[in-house]
Amino acid sequence: MKSVARFAKRALVAVLLLILAYHLWLLGQILWWKWMPPQQTSFMSLRLDELREKDPKAQLKYQWVPYERISVNLKRAVVAAEDDRFVDHDGFDWDGIQRALEKNERRGRAVAGGSTISQQLAKNLFLTPNRSYLRKGEEAIITVMIEALWDKRRILEVYLNVVEWGNGIFGAEAAARRYYNISAAQLSPQQAAHIAVMLPNPRKFERSYSARLSAHADRIQGRMRYSEVP
Repeated sequence: MKSVARFAKRALVAVLLLILAYHLWLLGQILWWKWMPPQQTSFMSLRLDELREKDPKAQLKYQWVPYERISVNLKRAVVAAEDDRFVDHDGFDWDGIQRALEKNERRGRAVAGGSTISQQLAKNLFLTPNRSYLRKGEEAIITVMIEALWDKRRILEVYLNVVEWGNGIFGAEAAARRYYNISAAQLSPQQAAHIAVMLPNPRKFERSYSARLSAHADRIQGRMRYSEVP
C-alpha cells in the first residue's frame, strides 16, 4: 500500500510540474510577443492543417502590419462589434458575461458568450475553438497573463493582426485585400463595419453575407463614433 501511495504522490507531483512548465512556456510566449509579431497561432495551425487535407500546397493569407497602419475605422468597428468596454475592463466584462448567461438561459442553449477581445485573443493564440470548461479555464489564465503584460494598444494590435476573417484569411491586412482589394489602412467606416461583424463566424459569412448581417453592420457603423480605442 505504501508503494502505491508513493507512486500516486510522485505521479501527482509529475503532473503538477508538467502543468507548471506548460504555463511558464505560455508566459514566455506572451512576453516574446509583447514585442515580436506572432508567426503562427493555434488557430492558424488548425486552419492550415484543414486546408492541406484538400490541397497539400495550401497557404494561409496573413501579413502583419503595425498598429498605425490599420485604419482607425476598423479599430472602432471591431471594438463596437466585439467589446465596447475594451479599454475599461481588466480582460473580463462581468456585466457582459451576466447578460450572456441570462440570454442563454432564456433561449435554453448557448447563443452568446460574453467574451472580450482579450479572451478571444487568448483563445486564438494558444487554444482551439472547442468548447469545454477546461478550455475556458485555460483561456482565463492566459487572459490574465496578457492583460498583466501587455497594454491595451498591443492587445488590439495583435488581435487585429491574427484574428480569422475567412477561410485561410488571418488579420486585417489580408481581410482588407480579400474583400476590398485595398490595404488595412484604407478601410472606410462602412467597409470596416462590414468586416467587423463577420468575426463571430467569418468562414460562414464569407460564403453568405445576409441582409440581416448587413443591417447589423449598419448599426455598428452608427455606434463607431462612440468607440474608445487605445
